[in-house]
Amino acid sequence: MGDDVSWRIKQARERAGMSRPVLGGLVGRSAEWVKAVETGRLQTPKLHTLIRLAKALDIADLAELTGNHDPVQVSRLDGVSTHSALQEVQTALTTSRFRAPAGDIDLSHLGERLRSAWTLRHASPDHRTKVGRLLPALIRDAQDAVRAQDGPQRRQARRLLAGVHLLANFYVAYQPAPELVWLVVDRAVTEAHEADDPQLIGGAAWAMVQVLRESGRWDEALEVATGALRLLAARPEDDEWNGMRGALLAECALTWARKGRLGEALRYWVLADTAARTLGPGYRHVQSSFSVAVLRAHAVSINVDLRRGGEALRAERRLGGGRITSVPRRARHLIEIARAHEQQDDRQSTLATLREAHRTAPETTRFNGWARELSAALLENPPTGEAAAARELARGLQVS
Repeated sequence: MGDDVSWRIKQARERAGMSRPVLGGLVGRSAEWVKAVETGRLQTPKLHTLIRLAKALDIADLAELTGNHDPVQVSRLDGVSTHSALQEVQTALTTSRFRAPAGDIDLSHLGERLRSAWTLRHASPDHRTKVGRLLPALIRDAQDAVRAQDGPQRRQARRLLAGVHLLANFYVAYQPAPELVWLVVDRAVTEAHEADDPQLIGGAAWAMVQVLRESGRWDEALEVATGALRLLAARPEDDEWNGMRGALLAECALTWARKGRLGEALRYWVLADTAARTLGPGYRHVQSSFSVAVLRAHAVSINVDLRRGGEALRAERRLGGGRITSVPRRARHLIEIARAHEQQDDRQSTLATLREAHRTAPETTRFNGWARELSAALLENPPTGEAAAARELARGLQVS
């Protein structure tokens, strides 16, 4: 099906008289990514990406791209509504630099609020709702703090503002506002550099690598990651530095896997695994969740992206053990396992694992493109005797 989809996307783009750069821009990707899709160098795009391509090409029936015999209305699948707090978060991001400061901001208190927000982000099944309530005030107050301070205090305020933007990156991701993802990541990079804080620069690089990878800009992603690794290597080491370094190594592994390069992906995974083992089973990096358990989860994702579903499941069994602390990250790992089951054509296990992911963190699953794509496929072709369960999952993910 993949080659047919590639050809159909190219035909639809050419019929619309649209260039690759224009189509890529409309869906938040590069012209190189569009070319890779059209020439079959990339696997068939995820459902949510196909939906965005269809909308950009003014196609109402997704079957025009997939080649399925039964019509599939784009409007039915395009069900990810914006989160209820997105507008307020967006307003804070776009207007906070132009409003009059509200008064003095206690940096210690602001730092405690930010730490509490990170705790909520990792501990809550409805993390997007909880963080969404806090972000607008955090964005405004952190911006006010930078404007109100000078000297060393201003540098500390910039550190906090960078941290707020890194937290905001988790909130805006997977929502229908890709421009905000680029905005918060770019601002995190800027504030980290202004604060001259290499570890925060590494954290901003970690976020940027993910955005670049999802945009199909793999070489840029690797350049950003390796540049940040060089910066960290020049500084004294402690657990947080090593955690950030390990997280960047893991991102290199994931990016090489997305490029289809097994050898390089495994080489970087081994380097990241060494860092995780050095830090020990009790360590977890707050921003990236880098840890022994998450590094093992990355082994699953690497094999899934390389279309090695069986090896992904063997890696899960072989490396299993150690619970992922972050609730949203745990749900994301379950979605990756579901993808591996789907690649093995095991719809029963795919459905069961997706349901577990949804129970673990409903908001993570509902906004995840892979979960929505798998749910839609299960809705159309449920496992024997599981049609009701597939419908229930689809309702929970707002696919139906």
